[in-house]
Amino acid sequence: MNMIYGQPYSRLWRASQDKAQQTIGAAAIADYVNRALLTEVMLTPKPGLVDARNCGAHYDMDINTFLASARAIAPWWPRFLEMGHESAGIAACLSLPLVRPIGLQCEQAMLQATHGINTHKGAIFSFGLLCFAAGRLLTNGFDLTRESMCAEVAGICSGLVDRELRGTLEAGTAGERAFRRFGFPGARGEAASGFATVRTTALPVYAGLRFDGVSEEVALLQALLHLLAVNDDTNLVSRGGLAGLGYVRTYATKLLQAGGALAPDGAAKMVAFDDALIRRHLSPGGTADLLGLTWFIAQFPAVHEDARI
Repeated sequence: MNMIYGQPYSRLWRASQDKAQQTIGAAAIADYVNRALLTEVMLTPKPGLVDARNCGAHYDMDINTFLASARAIAPWWPRFLEMGHESAGIAACLSLPLVRPIGLQCEQAMLQATHGINTHKGAIFSFGLLCFAAGRLLTNGFDLTRESMCAEVAGICSGLVDRELRGTLEAGTAGERAFRRFGFPGARGEAASGFATVRTTALPVYAGLRFDGVSEEVALLQALLHLLAVNDDTNLVSRGGLAGLGYVRTYATKLLQAGGALAPDGAAKMVAFDDALIRRHLSPGGTADLLGLTWFIAQFPAVHEDARI
């Protein structure tokens, strides 16, 4: 029997295994999250971000910091799934308070491993919600598809932006400050939308290129450029204001017009983009989370027959 911190963890496994049409069961989901985190951090070169080439626009973390963080939080993904199983009978819009304590404990595990450095806080929020949603869906007899998981997260986070951003008296985090000043809802808004930016921008690009035989690395870099061209990244706004956000968007758009990562000199241009953001101390950390989510969501079947959708 699988155990999590002394708790039996076989019920959810049986629930997924008993479903004859279930193509992806609970046992695979935590592994997908771990692989998504590692795939994102190892992807190189990523403009302004930690990767195998350098520390990006950061001075307090490197790739080893991220690897240590990923190891520390890995045991928590099954717990998010189990809590989804336990809350399956509760309406989605009322279930968020049940999973939040696990998210906070997962963050503490991260901070202990990184000596107080925030490497995966945004990822814990988003991937924790997806695991929680998957546990609910499996228990209630639904297939895990890209659409069903994103829709469940949207239901769980219904009203979240109004409650926690519009109703915030003091802006404590970078995301809260960005919303107060510019109206950017950040990770909360992305989750409440069912990860709309991932579904409408990055996922079609990544899945389509993979369908056409393009390597995973190049497909992810191309998807990253598409995200950088449109995402209201609150990390960029925190570091460089609207000017910094605009600089990254314009740079990414120009690269895409020239073929992006698919161009013959695409790798060299990504290196130059990386160097440019490092000089300006710009790091699109929120977009990095969306890229990891893109890879994760792509592992699940789409309702549409066309695998590129």
